[in-house]
Amino acid sequence: MLAIPGAHVAGVHFTEAGILVDLKRRAQRLTCPCGWSTRAVYDRSSRVWRALDLGATRLHLRAEIRRLDCRSCGRVRTEQVPWARPRARFTRDFEDVVAWLAQRMDKTAITRLLRCSWEAVAHIVTRVVADHVHDTRLDQVYRIGVDEVSYRKGHRYLTVVADHDRDGAVIWAGEGKSGATLEQFFNELGPQRSQQIQAASADLHGGYARVIAARTNARLCADPFHVIKLANFALDEVRRAEWNTARKGAGVSRPTPITRVRQDPAAQLLKHTRWALLKDPGTWTESQRDQIAQLRRARHVLFRAWVLKEELRDLYRLPLGRRPDAHLDAWLARASRSRIPAMLALSRTVRKHRTSILAAVDLGLSNSKLEGLNSKIRLINHRGYGHHSAAAVIAMIYLCCSGITITLPTGR
Repeated sequence: MLAIPGAHVAGVHFTEAGILVDLKRRAQRLTCPCGWSTRAVYDRSSRVWRALDLGATRLHLRAEIRRLDCRSCGRVRTEQVPWARPRARFTRDFEDVVAWLAQRMDKTAITRLLRCSWEAVAHIVTRVVADHVHDTRLDQVYRIGVDEVSYRKGHRYLTVVADHDRDGAVIWAGEGKSGATLEQFFNELGPQRSQQIQAASADLHGGYARVIAARTNARLCADPFHVIKLANFALDEVRRAEWNTARKGAGVSRPTPITRVRQDPAAQLLKHTRWALLKDPGTWTESQRDQIAQLRRARHVLFRAWVLKEELRDLYRLPLGRRPDAHLDAWLARASRSRIPAMLALSRTVRKHRTSILAAVDLGLSNSKLEGLNSKIRLINHRGYGHHSAAAVIAMIYLCCSGITITLPTGR
């Protein structure tokens, strides 16, 4: 009934703590967790493992466990038993159920359901992830995405690397958001596998770009979201500058709206235009459409800045047959001649990253999957009401976002 592999039941005891089942091993050879085996026994002891409950009653398994002097490891280690992972005090079935639940609910609910401690759940997640995440996950990696995510207040960040060809599955995560953190990924990847990477998408953060260029021959793809974000920021700078100019022209030194600002035509033209300028034209309301039309009739500098922003967006939705490099060069020429300070600064940034922007358009790569992963990681962190360490968050990221499939005991 227990389906314990490699052992048979030697006795059953009913105690106040639940049912205690004594097991006797069938195999005579001792197997180290590293795989080395021998018949020589260093010493013996008894150990108890928590198993899945029998109805409403706790179940514990007790068996003799031996230690061996492993020649491969060069030290004395405890033998590996088939029904539990190394260094565990829970059976594999119990830990697999905990890990399956941890992918779907918070740890506090698991502790109440399975009657174990919160710390035990955290250790179980770490062991299950170590059992499923192998170095082979870094094989045949050709297109990656790199992004950072905040996991705790106080500017605590994680660097996450995902595989575009595996539907954005996380293949590596580390603490920090600097280039040195990404160096750790490439150190684990190795020089041979690093040279296999053909493309890498990232934001305009300089540390990531420098490390990718130094460690790989991949084409760096600038994330379109961050490029358009810079354009929206530049447009908002133009709007604020024009509003401040109109406010000073009305003789108002304080930013609070008063009657003189409302009556000034220049200020009235700019009033409530912020969301209309940032939104997609296809989602405008009728009043927002009228606001942009008024700016156009007035040949306002804000309308010219908005046109430049939309033309930059058009780079990522060009029809077939249009050359992205020609479109971007034409945009850079218009932005450089615009005499709008914010747009001039934007054109310098775009020109600096021209190669990576065109590579993203050519390969169709973006960090959209990683932005979705960031939302999922924040949900994982929120669901756990925060985590005490980066290692705990990384273990949960691997469990929920790396494609690990936990097979329940009922599905075997």
